[in-house]
Order: sequence, then C-alpha cells, then structure tokens
Amino acid sequence: MAALPSSIHVHLPLPMYKDEPISFNKPKLQYRAIVNKLDLARKVVDEIPQPKAYAWNQLIQTHLSNNNPHNALSVYHGMMLRGIRPDHHTLPRVLTASRLCSNLALGKQVHAHAFKFGFSSDLYVITALIELYGRLHAVETAKWVLDNAPTSNSVARTILAKLYLVDNKPHLAIEIFNQMLRLKADIDPVALVTAAGTCSLLKSLQQARKVHQIARECGLEFHLLVSNSLMKMYIDCDSLEEARSLFDAMPSRDLISWTEMIQGHVKNGGYNEALKLFRLMTKARIKPDSLTVTSILPACARVPAHKQGKELHAYLFRNGIDMNLTVQNAFMDMYVKSGFIELASNVFTSMVERDIISWTIMISGYSLNGQGAQGLGLFLEMEQDSSLEIDEFTYAAVLHACVTACRVDVGMSYFDRIKAPTVTHCVLMVSLLARAGLFNDARTFIKEHQIENRVEVLRALLDGCRIHQQVTMGKRIVEQLCELEPLNAENYVLLSNWYAENAKWDMVDKLKTTIKDMGLKPKRAYSWIEFRNKVHVFGTGDVSHPRSEMIHWKLQHLMKKMEEEEGGDRPSSIFSFHDVDEERECILIGHCEILAISFGLISTQERATVRVTKNLRVCGSCHDFTKAISKIVEREIIIKDPNCFHHFKNGHCSCGGLW
Repeated sequence: MAALPSSIHVHLPLPMYKDEPISFNKPKLQYRAIVNKLDLARKVVDEIPQPKAYAWNQLIQTHLSNNNPHNALSVYHGMMLRGIRPDHHTLPRVLTASRLCSNLALGKQVHAHAFKFGFSSDLYVITALIELYGRLHAVETAKWVLDNAPTSNSVARTILAKLYLVDNKPHLAIEIFNQMLRLKADIDPVALVTAAGTCSLLKSLQQARKVHQIARECGLEFHLLVSNSLMKMYIDCDSLEEARSLFDAMPSRDLISWTEMIQGHVKNGGYNEALKLFRLMTKARIKPDSLTVTSILPACARVPAHKQGKELHAYLFRNGIDMNLTVQNAFMDMYVKSGFIELASNVFTSMVERDIISWTIMISGYSLNGQGAQGLGLFLEMEQDSSLEIDEFTYAAVLHACVTACRVDVGMSYFDRIKAPTVTHCVLMVSLLARAGLFNDARTFIKEHQIENRVEVLRALLDGCRIHQQVTMGKRIVEQLCELEPLNAENYVLLSNWYAENAKWDMVDKLKTTIKDMGLKPKRAYSWIEFRNKVHVFGTGDVSHPRSEMIHWKLQHLMKKMEEEEGGDRPSSIFSFHDVDEERECILIGHCEILAISFGLISTQERATVRVTKNLRVCGSCHDFTKAISKIVEREIIIKDPNCFHHFKNGHCSCGGLW
C-alpha cells in the first residue's frame, strides 16, 4: 500500500471535524461517533508503512482528551510492537495514562523506556514521573525522582509541593516553595496558588504574608487566580481584614472572588456584611451560582434576616438560576432556622428528588419548631424509601423529635437501632427520659453508657429537674457542673439562682464575690427584633429606646388585663442560665424579651406575627406571660432562644411547656 500524504495522517486521529458537529443533546450518539472515528484513525495509522511518532502521539493524546487512558496505553503498546521509536512528547502522555489507569507497573516500565531512549533528562518526562510516583506509590518516591533528576524547573517543584498537600504534609510543601525562593526559580501563578493553599492548611499568618509579598514582588498580586487564592488563604488564617483589604484593592473580580469574600464574612459571623456584598455582586451583574447561594444562606438563617432569605429565593426564580438539590436543601435549612417551618415544608414537598440531608433537615425542623409528632411521621415516610441510608445525623434528628413529642417508647426503639451511638444520641436519650420524669431510668442509662461526667448529659438531666421541680437533685447536678467546669460562669449563675430562689442571700452574695474574684463574666440577657430593616436590641430593664414610654404603657395595659382574666403565680427561675437576680430587681414587664415583644406589638400591623430572638433561654415568667399576651392580642408570637422556637398562639406554646 502506498504511503498516504502526511496531511491525512495528521488530521485523521482527531475525534471530530468542524464541519461535522456532534449534538451534545445526544451523548450516546456522540460517544459512538468519537469511538468510530478513533477506530478509523487507528486503522489508518496501523496501515501506514513507516508512520512517524507524531501520528501516534496525536492518537494517544486524543484518547486522553476523551478520558480513555486504557485505549491510550493500547495505542502505545501497538506503537512498540511496530518498532516506532517514541519521542519526548510520547512518554509524558503514556506516563499520564498509566497514572490515570493506576498502573504503576507499566509506569515503571515507561520510566525504563525513558532511560533507554535517552529522555530521562527531559523536563516533561521528569514532571510526569513525579506525578505518577506521587499519586500511585509515595510522595517520597516522587521527591527521589526530583532530587536525582539532572535538571528540574519550578513546574516540577510545584507538582511535588501539590503532592505534599494531597498527602497532608503542608510543612514539607512550604519548604519546597522556600527552596524555590532560595534557588531564585521562576515563580509562576500556579506556584503561588499552591503556596497559598499550603498556608491555609498551616494556618500560618506569618507565612501567608510572606507569600503575599512574593506575589507582589513578582507582579502577580492581582492575577485573578492568585488574588482569589491569597484571599482564601487570609480567610483560612483568620485574618478577614487582610482578605477584605485585598478584595477591595482588586481591579477586577469574578464570581469566585465574591463567593470567597461572602463565605469569609459568614464564617466570621459578619452576616450583615455578607448580605451587603451579595447585593453589590448582583449590582455588578455577576450571576451567583449554587455555591454562592449556599454560602449566603446561613446569613439569612436568622429571625432578623428572614426577609433577605425570601428575597434571595425570589431572585433565583426571577433569574432562572439552577435550584439543584444542594441549593434546595440550603433554602430548607434557612427557613427552618429562621422559624418559617411552613415555607421549609413547601420547599420539601416541591422537590423532585430528595437525599438523606433533605429528610434530616425537615425532621429536625419540625422538632425545633415544637412539632415533634410531625417529625416522627416524616421519618416513618422516609423509611419507605429503601435507597436512603439512615446516618447518625438522621437518628439524632428523629431522637430530637421524640424529645419534643415526649415519646419515650419510640425514642428507645430508635436508639436501639443505632449501631454505634454517639454522645449526642446518648444526651438526647437522657433528655427524653428526664423530661418525661423518668429519673431512675435516666440514671441507669447514664451508668450503662458510662457518661456520668459529661456536662451535656448533666445539663439534659437538669432540664428534667427544672420541668418537674426536682430542686434537691437539680442542686446536686449544678454543684457537679461547677466541679467539672470551674471556669464556666454559667454554672455559678445556676447555683446562685438556686440560692436566691430559696432566699439564701448570704450564699448568693458569696457566689457573686467568687465570680468577680475569678474574673468570670456571666452572660447578660438580650433580645432583639427586626423592624423596617433595622434590628432593635433590648436588655433587662432597658429604657433607652426612643419609644420606651409607649412600650411600657402597652405592657402595663396587658399586665392589668392578664391579671383581670387569669391571675396566677410567677414561675420559678431556679435553673435559668442567666442571672435572674437582676430580673428580680425589676418587674416582669422589664424583662428583655417582653420589651421586644411590646415593641413588635406597637410597631407592626394588627394580626402580624411578632418575631423575637433571645441570646439565652426564655425564662419561665416570660414564657407564661407571652402565652397570655398571644391570647389577649390574638396574635402569633415567635421567640427563638438557643434551645428552640417557641410559637405562641391563642394562649398556647409549641413547646408544650417543655422549654
């Protein structure tokens, strides 16, 4: 057969031609067409009497580009059988194919071929060998290749540094970078990005600043890839200020830049700033993706920020942004945590597909919002899907639902199904037994699982003591907490409240002196409410608000009406986690959550829901007073404390008195 023109065997191995586009809407047909053309190309190359290595290289590269490394190796095998001498382009590609096929034995043979054909000094071959050994054997073998290579460059060293990062050895990776600096090697963007990633793992701000300085000296500080990496590096090193300074100085930003900065603020609790950045990003006409959305949603998962969460949801619909499973789960979580359980349920029911996270969020959401029975019903529905594997988080959610619904029998049944119960599962079981008043069973459970000295367990027991007024047992538990956590001011506050409730004022004064001498600072109670995009914060006995006079007048009116209709004693505050002594010194209507509720009542439209957040557990007095207020004003009042959401409506609370 006569030799074909060189132009033919150059172009034939390509998978497709510009004038023959393959529809991406038909992936199977597309793949079949590619395979057919590659088979044809292989036949043509095989029939060429004396083909050059270039044709084989093209065929090998095409198979690699189409994610078919096994065929690439097959082509190399055929090349060897034909006696075609590989060139310096062949071996790096074959080494890459060996790595992708996890074929270390063949990789070693190709290494031998590199020596045989005189390519052992070729930089492309060296870098391919470093990556092969680093990924399939050991990073130390890759280092041996580099150390024994007759020549190397910054690319090879950067690859080795990356391998150290994969092997979780950032201290060795940064040493490679420092070595490059000592050798005055060329520092390119990839080397800087790798160094920045190393600093992120090391959490070394000093080293991070050094890398930033090198980037500045190399004129690469504002290379977009480098800038984004430096910004993330500072965030990971807990220096949000330096990350923001770099962000503000960047001449151009992409979606990654904005998303990283938003994530940084959310991570550091700067929710309002994160929301501002998101608005600026959309004004700059940069369209958020699913990662951006899931990054900003935690900033909306708060009662004061629920409007922004709703606006973001509407924004996605208006702009046709993909609502994948991760985004839908994030929205559900946001609605659950901001107290909109109905909206979370709407998202859940509209989902075409659900994973175990979807079900867990919804079950947990129902129990957090006082609807434990619905959470248990949802779990029973979830169990019908055999494709879902129940994990420890789902079991924790369903146990929490059992606690809220006070279903001891169901809780014990589910707990027995957990193969390896965690402390969280055990704490929930103690909470369930204690809240049901089964203290003997709770003590037996604690002893069996050897969790007597876990503070979480003791606090769960204390909840039961508070609900069932087990004052003596509660005092012993508080004293035990003081022994286990001698530097936790909350424990001394609990003990002080117990003494105050029992009129042992000398002990109250003694404990206050102890707290002061130890330099401890008990948390003070605060409540806040959002109105017209502004957050209004109230402390106990607060009279600083501009509408304070109207707030107190409204409360006095409600108090008078409540006394006329109901009367009743003020509940005990023995086991409150904040210093109720300060609240004893002012009347009930001076408590922070009541002040916030009153502000909501006088500021919002009639029948509108009032939403308040408190930094500490709602005290018993306020809990009962709010129930009465909800009945008098015929409004729904929602208070979120660290424990759960309290939905007050028509004189009832979703927590069923187990707050």
